[in-house]
Amino acid sequence: MRKPAQRRDETRTGTRTRTRTRTRTRTRTVTSIGSTPVALTRRTRAKRWARGAREAAAQWGGSALRAVTPLGWFVIVLTLVGIILGAAYGWIEAWYLACAGLVLLLIASPFLIGSRAYEVSIHLDKDHVVAGGVIEIGVRVHNDGARPALPTLAELPVGPALRELPIPFMAPHHEMVLPTSVPTVSRGVIPVGPLTIARRDPLSLLRREVTWDDRRLVHVHPRTVQLPANSSGLVRDIEGIASRRIVDSDLSFYAVREYVPGDSIRHIHWKSTARTGTTMVRQYEESQTARVAVLFDAIREEYASEEEFELGVSLAASLSVQAVREGRDRFVASGWVPAGRRARIDGLEELPSREPLQLMNAWSALGAMPEAQPIEVLANTLSHSLRDLSVVMLITGSKVSFARLRRAAATFPGDVHVLAIRAEMYADPRMQRVDAVSLFTAGALEDLPQLLVRSLR
Repeated sequence: MRKPAQRRDETRTGTRTRTRTRTRTRTRTVTSIGSTPVALTRRTRAKRWARGAREAAAQWGGSALRAVTPLGWFVIVLTLVGIILGAAYGWIEAWYLACAGLVLLLIASPFLIGSRAYEVSIHLDKDHVVAGGVIEIGVRVHNDGARPALPTLAELPVGPALRELPIPFMAPHHEMVLPTSVPTVSRGVIPVGPLTIARRDPLSLLRREVTWDDRRLVHVHPRTVQLPANSSGLVRDIEGIASRRIVDSDLSFYAVREYVPGDSIRHIHWKSTARTGTTMVRQYEESQTARVAVLFDAIREEYASEEEFELGVSLAASLSVQAVREGRDRFVASGWVPAGRRARIDGLEELPSREPLQLMNAWSALGAMPEAQPIEVLANTLSHSLRDLSVVMLITGSKVSFARLRRAAATFPGDVHVLAIRAEMYADPRMQRVDAVSLFTAGALEDLPQLLVRSLR
């Protein structure tokens, strides 16, 4: 019998050890010609190139159309009309008109060729100012290119106005500051920027603009007046303000009454007990920290003029800022709704008042409302939404009668002192007091301190 053939990869072991391994690898690759990946890649590249070309043409065409001024479009139309009339009717004058238009466009085109490597930034000496002050603006221009820059014109929007700042010839890597000043006439928020550098030809047919997205905001604060110390709370005690609520234990002594079971022995008034022969205990007025609420009527029709509305804003700003400086617990609100925000259901819009600058910036942005909740409704909402108020200040215009102000004040509890101030331009300052309500009429901002002093007497 034949022995089975020994495999070549078998390992024999004896006196000598030998290992023999033989490996064969066979690889077969099958390529499908029908899928044509190369053709697919070419079609994709062609589509992408066509799309990029369309986008570049649209962008270039849009830039070219934007570069033509109204006067330039007028010249282009005259040139086209001249060509059409000259070709259709053979008019020599029409050809003259077309040639003149082409010459003007050719002369204007070189002024837009090339680019200028400017670096531009806007700097303000301060970002807030009182109405009537001046803001100093500096525009820093740096020629970052390796070639000199020809003179050009920079346009800086400042609120609704436009400031033109000429930029002279600038050497490479040269820097300069273009100064300008902005007088502030009235309260508001003035946007400064963005800066635009325009290149144009001497005939103003073509114009090329480059805009830097650098913007600043200037808050023009309303005029305020210095008020007497502690006038925002009207009454002040070391521990707080004594209210009209009578309690059995506090610091502000009010009166004595007969002892009833359950009263603390330490509140017995011994002198009164000895004099009357009946045990008497002390009563106190509840002391509380002054919590001030300033409510401004932002309805434009409640004021006789725009000047009177600004007087009302100044009165409210003076009172609210005084409360912030004295560190009182305050609530400043109005019927004004900031831009881009939906009106609240209750009509009250609280102004941020953590610090004086933040509050004054809010008064700068406040605007007149054509329609809002009347002062009586706002006062009623305030009386139900905030508790433990000490002083409430209502500021409105001359179109609001004292009867309406008394109705607004009647919505607050009897222990809340209500101060209603009516702005009336050039009126004599006067004050009326009805129970816990003080009705003021201020014809100028300077009338407010003396009115508050009179109310403290």
